[in-house]
Amino acid sequence: MYLATVVLAAVLGVAVIAMGTAYLLAPVTNAKGFGLPEWPEGALAAWLNIKGVRDLGMGVAILVLLATAGPHVMGWYLLVSALVPIGDAIVVLRHRGSKALAYGMHGATALVVIAVAAVLLLAG
Repeated sequence: MYLATVVLAAVLGVAVIAMGTAYLLAPVTNAKGFGLPEWPEGALAAWLNIKGVRDLGMGVAILVLLATAGPHVMGWYLLVSALVPIGDAIVVLRHRGSKALAYGMHGATALVVIAVAAVLLLAG
């Protein structure tokens, strides 16, 4: 189970890097899948790049911690990182966005991250 959890953490890291890259390369196109009812366009679309940079940094941090730290450190990092998809879900709901995406994507992501964190913390 521990090895599967480490692999899942690596997959999470790569997925977050991919999402960040997508938001840097095509911010408006990717924003449509975030769950908000509206998104910035034109010069304001640069705000979407902030999500790209955030995701890119978090994904790289996951991979670096997997390579250099023990499961306990990685578990704590992932547990704290779960605040991001929780916050994303709250933002989507507060702005009357898609409940399906708020719960199904952001909420589910938070639950997976918390589950992986729990296994890593128990292994550490």
